[in-house]
Amino acid sequence: MKHFFENAVATVFAPWKRFREKKPLASYILSRFLTMIVLLFLLGLVMFALMALAPGDIVDRMMTQQIMQSASGTAGGSVRTDTVFSNEQMAALRAEYGLDQPFFVQYFKWLSRVVVHRDLGVSLVSRAPVSFLIKSRLLNSVMLNLLSLVFITFFSFLLGVYFSSKAGTRLDVAVTFFALFFHAFPGILLLILLQLFASVTGLFPVTAYPDFPFSLSPGKFTFSYLYHVFLPLFASFLGGVGGTMRMIRATMLDQMGMPYIMALRSRGISEKRVYLNHAFRNTLNPYITGSANLLASLFSGSLVLEIIFAYPGIGRLMYEAVLQEDINLVLANSMFISFLVLAGMVASDILLALVDPRIRYGTQ
Repeated sequence: MKHFFENAVATVFAPWKRFREKKPLASYILSRFLTMIVLLFLLGLVMFALMALAPGDIVDRMMTQQIMQSASGTAGGSVRTDTVFSNEQMAALRAEYGLDQPFFVQYFKWLSRVVVHRDLGVSLVSRAPVSFLIKSRLLNSVMLNLLSLVFITFFSFLLGVYFSSKAGTRLDVAVTFFALFFHAFPGILLLILLQLFASVTGLFPVTAYPDFPFSLSPGKFTFSYLYHVFLPLFASFLGGVGGTMRMIRATMLDQMGMPYIMALRSRGISEKRVYLNHAFRNTLNPYITGSANLLASLFSGSLVLEIIFAYPGIGRLMYEAVLQEDINLVLANSMFISFLVLAGMVASDILLALVDPRIRYGTQ
């Protein structure tokens, strides 16, 4: 029986094995995309389960709000019973929203609607299309996090390569200390301190977004946007550059001790070429791997940033949806953020396979 199952499994996976042998890079990319799809499916299922475990639902919240409005509008604080939902009305609302069904039934219905009809549904609170709400906030979050990633990457490589050549000096020790300090410093406290600094000095706005639309004056909006997001970007930069710079510095120092570096120096190759043309190229692999985690941490950290600095991004939209228990908006938003993070990880895996053939051939 054991040999039968082994032969059956080998027969099933034989086409995939032949495809992997003929097209190693294509099979590697395809496997990463399939893994991403499976992870998204499981994340959605877990999200629905967590929302089902949370106490109460949106119907209970609507009931509570109705009672509070009735009590505040009635003399003496008594509640008008004719304005409060009855049990039959609450049951009807739960049936209308599909909340009376098990969470996995709700999830598969939502999944079929998204895959077949490409419809994310409507917000249970605002009744606006979920796709419109996400689209209106998506560009803001992507722009903010990409700017953070570009600045962190540029200065991490610049400082990491430079201070690897100054290893052991007083300047290197001082910079390493401050990098560790800001890397370990709580991000939320740093954001609050920077906002207090902006409020006390008046040098920067306490909000991170202009108070007029882009269509009104594109040029003025661009300069105003950069002025408003300077402090949030600075906080994100301080929190991310320390760890990335130390990783690049350590990788450069490790590469400079390799035998091939000694061989290059013995051949009379200039120190500049040894650093930039040989040792520097070998720092790309660990950075590409770490950049996916860096992008994930930026998106997760932007939730706090957007709340403190009143930045209109998908992180703040997610926060508001969770408070209102808007399950359609919570699920679509969380799945979209998860997709962006997983897509970044898949992109980093593909870049690794392109720069290092050993990975796509499975030798490392």
